[in-house]
Amino acid sequence: MKNLELDLGERSYPIFIARDLLGKADLWCKYIAGRQVCIVTNDTIAPLYLEKLKAQLGDKEVCEVVLPDGEAYKTLATLEQIFDTLLEKNHNRTTTLIALGGGVVGDMCGFAAACYQRGVQFIQIPSTLLSMVDSSVGGKTGVNHPLGKNMIGAFHQPNCVLADLSLLDTLPDREFAAGMAEVIKYGLICDAPFFEWLEKNIAGLMSRDSDLLAEAVYRSCVNKAGVVAEDEREGGRRAILNLGHTFGHAIETAEGYGNWLHGEAVSAGMVLAMALSVELGWLSSDILVRGEKLLKIVGLPILPPENMDVDQFLQLMGRDKKVLDGRLRLVLLKGLGESVVSSEAKKETIAVVLRAAGVRP
Repeated sequence: MKNLELDLGERSYPIFIARDLLGKADLWCKYIAGRQVCIVTNDTIAPLYLEKLKAQLGDKEVCEVVLPDGEAYKTLATLEQIFDTLLEKNHNRTTTLIALGGGVVGDMCGFAAACYQRGVQFIQIPSTLLSMVDSSVGGKTGVNHPLGKNMIGAFHQPNCVLADLSLLDTLPDREFAAGMAEVIKYGLICDAPFFEWLEKNIAGLMSRDSDLLAEAVYRSCVNKAGVVAEDEREGGRRAILNLGHTFGHAIETAEGYGNWLHGEAVSAGMVLAMALSVELGWLSSDILVRGEKLLKIVGLPILPPENMDVDQFLQLMGRDKKVLDGRLRLVLLKGLGESVVSSEAKKETIAVVLRAAGVRP
């Protein structure tokens, strides 16, 4: 087993990484606050793992909420289903919510935990690669709005994160590839040796070699935990975790949530961010080539949708959470593993990069 702790003082919590953790109740049940437990999952994951999880909860008072699967359902309306169940079952402030699923389930369960009776405890059990290496760690929770992704939410840290690698056995190839976008991101923004390790081991990772996968998840979580420990609420350094996300969120919003998976949109967005870094003279073009090559091997898109135009891109990017005082801040690269949050890129320069990538004028 690999594990680490996200150091946030009194809000610190462990991240466990291994196969078959779901059945090790002695490891994680101690992070349940009281007798009441509400499991939040979706209709894809529930038939696979819900009963196994419930079997570990012994004499706890357990209920479940099975949400429809997909980014399109990450809404306030769907969130109401969680609150309805908690109220109908008379759950009090000692209840513990358990998120059993991917990033959508984790974000919604965490947001519900942040809001219910002004805050209750929760546990993350991510079922996708993307949620294991990114969304389950760091306490960002929330839902989408038709005008912008993740614009409604709260920071609310879990009691623990249980990255059970055996849950990835049932993950479709497309979802696995989408998760690899976030893994590659860590190498680009802050860990050049990890990027080089990925280049050497990408074939084994894509074949889901257990040892390589455990190492990739562990090193990704180490990188994210380190950044979050420095800047829990994204007042500064934590923003580097959003490499490609401002471009990617624009793609997701324009195309309709779920039509492009988050990792697919981030992949195209990271290439745009690297290309903009090259255009500004900050990044050598060979790093862009290496980044594109690795993403292509994984099977991820490196170009944005053909049906978007430059004005639409810029308008949607202008609604991003990183916009400050009307200025668009982007995560860019000044070298492999060297990232910066900058407002220096003018819209005209961004437009040049978008057009070069095939976005309609």
